[in-house]
Amino acid sequence: MAKQRLVIFDTTLRDGEQSPGASMTREEKIRIAKMLEKMGVDVIEAGFAIASVGDFESVKAVAEAVTDSTVCSLSRAGAEDIDRAAEALKPANAGRIHTFIATSPIHMKYKLRMQPDDVVTRAVAAVKHARNLVGDVEFSCEDASRSEFDFLCRIIEQTIAAGASTINLPDTVGYSTPGEYGELIGRLLNAIPNADKAVFSVHCHNDLGLAVANSLSAVLNGARQVECTINGLGERAGNASLEEIAMAVRTRQDVFPVDVRLDTTQIVPTSRLVSSITGFPVQPNKAIVGANAFAHESGIHQDGVLKHRETYEIMRAQDVGWHTNRLVLGKHSGRAAFKARLEDLGIVVAHQAALDLAFTRFKELADKKHEIFDEDLQALVSDVQPGDVPKRFQLLELEAVSRSGSRPRSVLRLQVDEQQLTVSAEGDGPVDAAFKAIESAVSSGAKLELYSVNAITSGTDSQGEVQVRLEKGGQIVNGNGADTDIIVASVKAYLDALNILHSDKQRAHPQREGV
Repeated sequence: MAKQRLVIFDTTLRDGEQSPGASMTREEKIRIAKMLEKMGVDVIEAGFAIASVGDFESVKAVAEAVTDSTVCSLSRAGAEDIDRAAEALKPANAGRIHTFIATSPIHMKYKLRMQPDDVVTRAVAAVKHARNLVGDVEFSCEDASRSEFDFLCRIIEQTIAAGASTINLPDTVGYSTPGEYGELIGRLLNAIPNADKAVFSVHCHNDLGLAVANSLSAVLNGARQVECTINGLGERAGNASLEEIAMAVRTRQDVFPVDVRLDTTQIVPTSRLVSSITGFPVQPNKAIVGANAFAHESGIHQDGVLKHRETYEIMRAQDVGWHTNRLVLGKHSGRAAFKARLEDLGIVVAHQAALDLAFTRFKELADKKHEIFDEDLQALVSDVQPGDVPKRFQLLELEAVSRSGSRPRSVLRLQVDEQQLTVSAEGDGPVDAAFKAIESAVSSGAKLELYSVNAITSGTDSQGEVQVRLEKGGQIVNGNGADTDIIVASVKAYLDALNILHSDKQRAHPQREGV
C-alpha cells in the first residue's frame, strides 16, 4: 500500500532570510527557488509581501519563475496584508496565502493586547478573506506550543470551517520537547471535529536544538506537513533542517508512515547554493550536507566501509547529491561545457553580458587553480550576476604590504560612483588596513559586526570566501566576496556590504513576530 505523502514546505526565502545578514536579492531568491523546485519541494514560502516593495517584488518574481511548486506568501491576519499577498501571488501557477495570529496567553496579552474572543474573530475573518482570493489558505497559531489546548481547539475548528486547508502549529520559540509536542498534535487531531478537513503542519525553531526531533515526533503523531529550511537557516538558532527531515523520513521508512516526493540528489547542490548566497557556511560535521558527513578517518570505520558500506553509513552519499560535488573543469574547458555545468547546478544567468563576464572570470580563475569545483562556480556567478543593488563602490586595484617588524599597509584604487580614488591606510593586518582605507574614502559610519573567512574548497589554491556583516542605525547587511587572494576577497565583501547599505534596496527584516 502506498504511503501518505509528507508535504515539504520550505521557508528558506522567508524565515531563513530573517537570520541577521542573510538578506537576498530578488535574483538570488529566484535562483534558490528554482533549485527548490528542481528538488521537488511542495510549497515554497517566497516572502512576506506587505513587508516592503522589495519583498513584494520578490514574491511576485518567484511566483512567475516557479511552475511545479506551490508559491506561498506570509501575511498577518489583516485585510491589507492578505490583499498584498494575493496581488503578489497572481502570476503563480499554484498560490497559497499563509496567514497567522498569536494564540498563546503571553502573546495575546503583551504583544497583541487582545482578548481571546477577539483573536478568534480576527483569525476567522482573515481566513475567509484569504479564501475569497485564493483557493489554498494556511492558518498558523503563532506560539502554539505555549497556547492553551482548549483555545487551540476552538480557533482551529473555526478557521477550518472558514476555509483553511492547512493548519500550522508552530513551536515559535523552540520551547517544546519531542514527547509533549508530538502528543499535542495527536490530541488536537483527535479532539477537533473537523480536523480531517485540513492538513496539520508543524514549524519548529531550534532554540533548544530540538527542531528536527520535534518535527519528526509531530509526523509520527499525524502531522502531514513540515515547515523547514535549507541548512536549518532561520531566526535565532534557526529552523528544522529540510535535509535532516527528508533523509530521516526516507532512511527510516520502517518507522515513518509517510514518504517525501523529493529528488534528494539535489540536497547538497541546493545547500551549497544557499550557503554561497547567504554567506552562512555549513559546519563540517553538519548532518547530511557537512563536508565530513560521509568522511571516515578512523581505521576501524574505514575498514568496515571498505568491506561493506552499510557498516558505518546508513545512507549513500550519492543519494543526497555528493556524487556531483567535484567538477573537473580547467583552463582548456570551453564555453559550452561551462554553460552546461551552470545549468546542471541550477544556475540561470539571465543576461548574455553576465554569462560572458562569468566565463571570463572562470578562465582567469582556471589560470590560478588546477581544478575548478562546483562551489567555485557558484561563488563566481554570485559575483557577476546582475542585481537590483547598484554597485556604487568597486575595487579596481589593491596593493597590500605586510612584513615582520613593520606595520601592515594597504593601498586601494576604488571606483566611487563616477570618481576614481586612491586611498591607503595602516592597520593591525593587511585586511584591517584595507578596511580602514575604504572608510577613509566613504566614511560610512558602519560598525563591523562580523568578519568570517572560509575556504570554498580544499587545497592551498582554494578560493577564500569572506563574509562581512555591517550594522548602522539598526540596519544589518551582509556582504560576500570570493577570490584566491584572501585580502581581495575581504575587500570585495566589505564593498558588497557597503553597496547594500547605501542603496534603497536594503532590507529591514520585516517580521520579528513571525511563526
